[in-house]
Amino acid sequence: MEKFKVIELFAGVGGFRLGLEKNGKFEVVWSNQWEPSTKTQHASMVYEARFGEQNHSNQDIAEVPIEDVPKADLLVGGFPCQDYSVATTLQNSKGLIGKKGVLWWSIHRILSDQQKPVPYLFLENVDRLLKSPSSQRGRDFAIMLKSLDDLGYAVEWRVINAAEYGMPQRRRRVFFLGYHKSTQVYKQINTCDKKEWVQSNGTMAKAFPLKNSMKRPMEVPIEDDLVSLSDNFNKGKKLSPFQNSGVFINGKAYTMKTEADYHGDYMSLGKILQNGDIPEVFYIPEEDYPKWEYLKGAKKETRTAKNGYTYNYSEGGMIFPDALDNASRTIITGEGGKSPSRFKHVVQTKKGLRRLTPVELERLNMFPDNHTKLEGITDTKRAFFMGNALVVGVVEKIAETLYRKIKI
Repeated sequence: MEKFKVIELFAGVGGFRLGLEKNGKFEVVWSNQWEPSTKTQHASMVYEARFGEQNHSNQDIAEVPIEDVPKADLLVGGFPCQDYSVATTLQNSKGLIGKKGVLWWSIHRILSDQQKPVPYLFLENVDRLLKSPSSQRGRDFAIMLKSLDDLGYAVEWRVINAAEYGMPQRRRRVFFLGYHKSTQVYKQINTCDKKEWVQSNGTMAKAFPLKNSMKRPMEVPIEDDLVSLSDNFNKGKKLSPFQNSGVFINGKAYTMKTEADYHGDYMSLGKILQNGDIPEVFYIPEEDYPKWEYLKGAKKETRTAKNGYTYNYSEGGMIFPDALDNASRTIITGEGGKSPSRFKHVVQTKKGLRRLTPVELERLNMFPDNHTKLEGITDTKRAFFMGNALVVGVVEKIAETLYRKIKI
């Protein structure tokens, strides 16, 4: 059986690839990973060590010649959440283009410059994309949807919390799939009942089932040109029109709030902890316990800013140490290092309190043990990778369902 050919952008340490290639039906034929703010390309080094150097690009994606990007059936990537506002109209036939350095427009360039359209897209972002920026809630997502509409794609999206489907980390991310108008799936979306697609018949709903809702989706027209959307979409409104689920086709989004419906097993933080000897560096010295307790605890205090301004500061307490019988909190990029922190995970063991190891952080994202272990890569950097990564199990489930949808 011929595999579906995949282009992987913003590849990081390869979470998308792990999830896609697990079922043997997808094959990454070209990948790109470039970290603009760092001299040593650590993530790309890990990617090459695990998957090989062949067909892997470690170059700024905005500067990659389009002829270097091969034809593919599917384009995937977890692209950064940025300001998508449209800056200018070019004089040439390319039409509209966004601000320089905004990586969404690099995806757009690859899709628009391909001689043969890429039939399917599978992308991921932080869930705040649906309500960014604060001055025009939902504008960035509207620009993204309309720019794909201009290229001939329908889009379905879902905010998925991995823990709600039994996975070991509470990590909410928006995943979306694009279907070019040349595909059968596009034609199905065009003619189907949009609520049924979002709630039960679409790829996302088949992969991650939802509770039945009596409500109809809200219709959101997104028909203006990109410059008008950039300037005017949802101006003056406090809330984004986009809910956690939806589908978009022919200039109109159909969106509704949905709830997970899952009845399987649940993984907990306790179940992924390593057995055996843990290096001493991960244990917290007893003299540091008060610092951790303060940072994790509730606060109501007066603080003074650098300019001398005093203000009242308050925040709620956190469970400390972390509960072992639930899925973990979200891993963030600052998870590594010994310094006390409000957001780092701490677990209670017979030997005392300790931080999580790189292997445990990998397990919370459902990566193979020691996937990021490489000479020259520190434990702090490995933790940073996992703070940036996605939960592999989510990609795997969507990929399996997408494959079945395509093959019908």
